[in-house]
Amino acid sequence: MSIEVSNEGLVQRFPGELLTHDNADHYRGRLRHELLLNLCGACRVWHAPPRPVCPECWSDRVLATPVTGNGIIFMAIFLHQGPPAAGVDYSTPYPVVTVELEEQDGLRFTSTVVGARNEEIRIGAPVRLEWIDRAGTPMPVFALRNSTS
Repeated sequence: MSIEVSNEGLVQRFPGELLTHDNADHYRGRLRHELLLNLCGACRVWHAPPRPVCPECWSDRVLATPVTGNGIIFMAIFLHQGPPAAGVDYSTPYPVVTVELEEQDGLRFTSTVVGARNEEIRIGAPVRLEWIDRAGTPMPVFALRNSTS
């Protein structure tokens, strides 16, 4: 599915996000429900967040490339309070997780877990990529692969 969005249209679709030339393609990917992270065309090392050069070999041959979204929870915190955000309810602690993705050791992405009780969200738990609509924009989130919920 091809979605062509101008830079101005991208800013309108993702209000409040810090959009740059380095991450615009990543947000365009979200409109297609693709989680894109940078892959270096020279040394083949993945890296996030988006940068104009590879932090490993300094090549400028970096390309926003889809990842599977499969991984394991590397870190988990539960927010009891925070700034108002669409779809976030702090009356039950809100989970924020950093997932180490299967593409490469150390490649991590931070989001939330949906469809699971907080007691099930643990470091080392396998997860898969899901998408939700938050305030009219697609948001990559994770779901436990073996959830009992």
